[in-house]
Amino acid sequence: MAQSTNAAPTPKAGRDLPAAIGVGVALFVVLAFGLVWAPWLFIGLVALGLCLAAVEVHRALLLKGMRSEIRVIVAGTAVSVVGGYVAALVDMRVTPTSFVIICLGATTIVALASRLFRGAEGFIRDVAASALVIAYIPLLGMFVPLLMGADKGQLRILTVIVCVVASDTGAYAVGSLLGRHKLAPHISPGKTWEGLAGGVAVTTVIAVLASVYLLDAPWWVGIPLGILVSLAATVGDLVESLLKRDAGIKDMSNFLPGHGGVMDRLDSMLVAFPVGWLVLHLALG
Repeated sequence: MAQSTNAAPTPKAGRDLPAAIGVGVALFVVLAFGLVWAPWLFIGLVALGLCLAAVEVHRALLLKGMRSEIRVIVAGTAVSVVGGYVAALVDMRVTPTSFVIICLGATTIVALASRLFRGAEGFIRDVAASALVIAYIPLLGMFVPLLMGADKGQLRILTVIVCVVASDTGAYAVGSLLGRHKLAPHISPGKTWEGLAGGVAVTTVIAVLASVYLLDAPWWVGIPLGILVSLAATVGDLVESLLKRDAGIKDMSNFLPGHGGVMDRLDSMLVAFPVGWLVLHLALG
């Protein structure tokens, strides 16, 4: 579609390694500082990151002729993340879970109503685009404030993040050394079943250690946590890879030099956080 040309992501030929390292270190320092010493800064960065990710997915969908109600979705995402965390800290006569559900429901209703004014042509297509962006970004992202608001919330967040990093690192290392059987060659040719198994194994070890030394929880909590978070992270990576393949792009954007778009960094995390929240909620309350 013509309107997508200016907003669309642009493919990139390669990676700028110094820029990638610099941006990666800067992101780690800022997020770590916020998570440990300034939780409001961390939540603000999460809200900003999810809003940018929603815009990137919206732009990718434009390449397929699908237009979501992105302004409504961005506003709903920001309110849901910040409000969900506030609801965990302040008595708002509504639980954090109820608050984010209300926000997501309201976002969906307003997005549907907003699309009414552009007529019947392409209505189903555009509503499907809005539904996809809402389900993919704010719905999955809402588990970050829910984790933050729980007991030892910051450590729970850190545990899930460390598990995702361990999964990516373990899968890459084992896959590079032992990988023979392709996991999903039509989606991500570099992934192998051996790499997946290695990622799950490494993540499980890290999750057991994190459960004992970070969360002061029984060691066995790390077994389902490590296995399920690693599998969820892999699914998140594959889903975003397939979305980009369908849209015909390499990266979601060039917002983060050397890394691509914000969504390129959040793909695994987005799917892992709901799984991590569920396991820790069932095990620890």
